[in-house]
Amino acid sequence: MTPPPVRPTVAVLALVERGGEVLLVRRANPPDQGLWGFPGGRVEPGETYLDAALRELHEETGLLAEDPRLVTVLDFIEHEASGALAHHFAMIAVLCRWQAGEAVAADDALEARWFDRAELARLGPAASLKVEYLADLALAAASAD
Repeated sequence: MTPPPVRPTVAVLALVERGGEVLLVRRANPPDQGLWGFPGGRVEPGETYLDAALRELHEETGLLAEDPRLVTVLDFIEHEASGALAHHFAMIAVLCRWQAGEAVAADDALEARWFDRAELARLGPAASLKVEYLADLALAAASAD
């Protein structure tokens, strides 16, 4: 029996800036298990991507945020060694303005903490793909407000 085709999954990343730092979580589950990245996850049926970003942020860190807005969309496509498509995520990066709370790892996050630009650069392979790029976009967008 042939497995069903891999379909793109729509997911969000919540980019939160506070005082020149961005919030990252260390992922407990695949993909990117053990790596630092932005809180996020799948958009649920009937849910807007903006609502999904606020929900995922709260579920993974306990933080409350407001004023979500689109930053960019990235495709993460990976193949098996055989060349078969393993997965395809359309990741919608959403800037969220911190409102209240202190970051506490919850749901599928092992750790949650704030990183300044220098700390981000030192993460190297401990960070998910595009973390520095997205952090730069978040920091620039937040400082433009």
